[in-house]
Amino acid sequence: MNRDNIDFKDGKVSVLFRKMLIPTLLGALSICAVTAIDGIFIGHGVGADGIAAVNIVVPIYQIMAGFGLMVGVGCSVATSIHMSQNNIKVARLNVTQAILIASLIVAIFALAVILFPNTTGKLLGASPTLLPQVSDYLVWIMPSFVFQMWSMIGLFTIRIDGSPKYAMWCNIIPATLNAILDWVFIFPLNMGVKGAAIATGISIIFGGIMALYYLMFRYKTIGITKLKWSVTCLKLSLRNFGYHCKIGSSTLLGEMTLAVLIYVGNIIFMHYLGDDGVGAFGIACYYMPFFFMIGNAIAQSAQPIISFNYGIEDWKKIRETRTLLLKYCIVSGVLVSTLFIFFPKELVVLFVDAHSKAGEIAIEGFPILASGILFFILNVAIIGYYQSIELIKRATWYVLLRGFIILIPCFILLPMFLGSIGMWIAMPVAEFFTLIIIGATLRR
Repeated sequence: MNRDNIDFKDGKVSVLFRKMLIPTLLGALSICAVTAIDGIFIGHGVGADGIAAVNIVVPIYQIMAGFGLMVGVGCSVATSIHMSQNNIKVARLNVTQAILIASLIVAIFALAVILFPNTTGKLLGASPTLLPQVSDYLVWIMPSFVFQMWSMIGLFTIRIDGSPKYAMWCNIIPATLNAILDWVFIFPLNMGVKGAAIATGISIIFGGIMALYYLMFRYKTIGITKLKWSVTCLKLSLRNFGYHCKIGSSTLLGEMTLAVLIYVGNIIFMHYLGDDGVGAFGIACYYMPFFFMIGNAIAQSAQPIISFNYGIEDWKKIRETRTLLLKYCIVSGVLVSTLFIFFPKELVVLFVDAHSKAGEIAIEGFPILASGILFFILNVAIIGYYQSIELIKRATWYVLLRGFIILIPCFILLPMFLGSIGMWIAMPVAEFFTLIIIGATLRR
């Protein structure tokens, strides 16, 4: 877990990108593994109803993750620019303010959900059959989201500080812990969905503590600093936090698009195919964060390089980094799409029996869903690129296109004309048309 030798100013772009990408991608995928491991153990220990119940909760998880990413992206862009201009004190203040305010906001939200779990579950679309499991999961998972803010904002800062490998371990170690605890709580202790929530919560808390420890005791340049407690300091903190949110707002919207995708998908699949349909869609939703995290990891790896050189106006390095970003997206998108087209059964049986009704629906739908994976990854990464150079309006517009303006009508209309195929192809259609629009404006 030693610090890496990273020079954003004079280092070769391809080398810098690789040094950032490998640990960032592994770390990001391990985050997804936390959720996927839950699904695998729940599928075999509880059944398709358990998967459906957890999938009902996923929009809440995505919103929390989106909020953390929004603040993390915004803070990292601001911090990178301050570093390039040698404003180290200001950079540290930005990090401290971001973590403190985000933690307070999430703590208030988590408390509200814990006090009203049944109401929250009903708002998320839980059926009477699934509501008890949904409520259990919410009560036990919500406290961990405060620690998730420490982790998500902290990891951006740790990478900027030149320690992407430590950031990677902050994801891998909690993911491993989650796998172990999932097995213990679901099988020997027979705690079902509640056990999965407790296991995930503990792993998230552990990751948050690891990140905070680095920022307090191990940092080289950028860490947590003391704040002055005054009205002026409060106003400055809120102003900086608002700026972080502005820069990263499209990231929050990006996570919300995933939440909207899952929320609307749950309703549509429930309407046409019942609980089994939601269970099948739930299996797909365990894989969708992997698509998002691949694109996001590529964008996060490019972000410090782009933002630093943006601060010193080195446009040549920015263009080089953008080219690498697109190449890595295409390669990874093709590989993942191939996996879902040719091995849907193998991917589904990790969660449920292939001959169950939910399993059969998922196996039929995965190859159709695969047609949009490449577009999904490209869109996420390109939006991240625009955030890195402070083109916030453009990034936000593209997020709204892929997650709301095009996606929701596709989910509503396509099943009317294409049946079950329409439910699975809604996301690919939305991502494809968004990419066409992005491609038409990318050069400009």
